[in-house]
Amino acid sequence: MKRIIALVLAIVLSAAMFAGCQKTPAPPESDAGSSTAPAVGNKPVELTVVTSYGGDDGNRANYENAYKAFEAASGNVVKDASGTSNEEWKAKIMADFETGAEPDVLFYFNGNDANKLIEGGKVVSIEEIRKVYPDYASNMKDEMMGASPVDGKNYSVPVNGYWEGLFVNKKVLADCGVEVPGADYTWEQFMKDCKTIADKGYTPIACSLQEVPHYWFEFCTFNFGTVANHATLPASSSDEAGKAWVNGLNDMKAMYEAGFFPKNTTTATDPETFQLMADNKAAFAIDGSWKLGWFEENAANIDDFTVTYVPAKNDRKATDMIGGLSMGYYITKKAWDDPEKQAACVEFVKAMTTDEVVSTFGATAVTALKNGTAVPENANSLVTAALSLTKGATGVAPAAQDLLNQAARNALFADVKNVVTGKTTAEASVDAALAIKG
Repeated sequence: MKRIIALVLAIVLSAAMFAGCQKTPAPPESDAGSSTAPAVGNKPVELTVVTSYGGDDGNRANYENAYKAFEAASGNVVKDASGTSNEEWKAKIMADFETGAEPDVLFYFNGNDANKLIEGGKVVSIEEIRKVYPDYASNMKDEMMGASPVDGKNYSVPVNGYWEGLFVNKKVLADCGVEVPGADYTWEQFMKDCKTIADKGYTPIACSLQEVPHYWFEFCTFNFGTVANHATLPASSSDEAGKAWVNGLNDMKAMYEAGFFPKNTTTATDPETFQLMADNKAAFAIDGSWKLGWFEENAANIDDFTVTYVPAKNDRKATDMIGGLSMGYYITKKAWDDPEKQAACVEFVKAMTTDEVVSTFGATAVTALKNGTAVPENANSLVTAALSLTKGATGVAPAAQDLLNQAARNALFADVKNVVTGKTTAEASVDAALAIKG
């Protein structure tokens, strides 16, 4: 049923997306997030907030505008402790909860990544919050907020969903005589194109296998499955799902051995390798819908870039995408039990998830808003391409990696560089990760 919902989502989404990403949101007056004033009797407080909108996140400016608007309207102060979403960031958040140093509000994943928070009673369910604040998240569709796999309850309020696609530097392709790929892009043609690009002296793929190998892992394994069975956790490297993971890792190894990744891909950071796109030194990069803002901020000419489908092989169509609603705002139990902070936390989340604010974060993404996101005005060529991308999607599957517990995922992705360099096998890497129990 989840896969059916995801497919329906993709179709619905394609009909209604997107927005100018940089306008400063003013506190709206008519929806569930309209009230940003402190509760009667409550003094303004300082809220510690952790999100993934740190570093070079494409929505960093939108996040800053939104929480500063909340501060101005409420008198509360936001102590922003946001970081870049990677395995280290996730581990630090879990460590903070274990030591009692958790934030008041957390923007975090809502799948297996959050199981420990739910099981440990570290965050408050939306059902519990609505007993006191009945209109909390009332502008959202409950069935789309991302229920916890632990108990089926909603705990987080989503901002926008995501899709992952192939960002393309059209200038580099033109210099190499390679056509911009479309909806029928095959893996075989992709490998030929990468060879041509490499021979011309460019880097075919901007990617740090040291920090963010997961996008390529996701699609390389997807190429050995279907929308219906992609999100399946293997029992071992030898079952059907496990073989897909092994084959996907071996495709990444073939790409590495062919010299298609940056020379320093096993040691460089994600910002370092991704900058190759903006510098017109690399041709392709897989990333998410949140990366549109990064290109708008860093590209000398936004018209040099587009986004299209990730090349496919076997039964997967290139138009079958990875996507979903995977993150949202949590209120921690610690803050909820603090009478001075409870109302402020509720108002903060409401202010960050109004229809208007959500629309600024990702009009081209999946949304749980009952009213949908606002249609963008004067969309640039990259946003237009993103709209076309979602319209043409034939299926949407959630990320298979989210089925792993955090420790297992850390181990698997830390081992990718060892697989591609031949220090271990794909089978051994998959089995070692699956042996780690959460």
